[in-house]
Amino acid sequence: MTTIAMTAESFPAQIQQAGIVFVDFWARWCAPCRAFAPIFEAAATRHPDITWAKVDTEAEPALAGALEIRSIPTLMVFRDGILVFARPGLLPAAALDDLVTRVRALDMEEVRRNVSEVKVA
Repeated sequence: MTTIAMTAESFPAQIQQAGIVFVDFWARWCAPCRAFAPIFEAAATRHPDITWAKVDTEAEPALAGALEIRSIPTLMVFRDGILVFARPGLLPAAALDDLVTRVRALDMEEVRRNVSEVKVA
């Protein structure tokens, strides 16, 4: 599978789908983003059952701002519509594959319980 471009319009529906969605926030001028791009693309090929999406922060500044993206690249991972991972910085291929394994292994019933217990002040 190849990566898909994600926009502010498509973002809500794409992250709410059942399954796992990896989202790479990047910009063309960002050297670490350019270094991470082939790692991300290769992971998409190795794990075709996962949705691999990219958000160009220059083209989608409102979306990046709404998600409080302060550093790029930033990787966010959603599973069944729930944000389960968010971290700025480049991940090496082995770390990205390890993250895939950990996200697949999540007990989503427990995650949902924990999310429902969060109290907003």
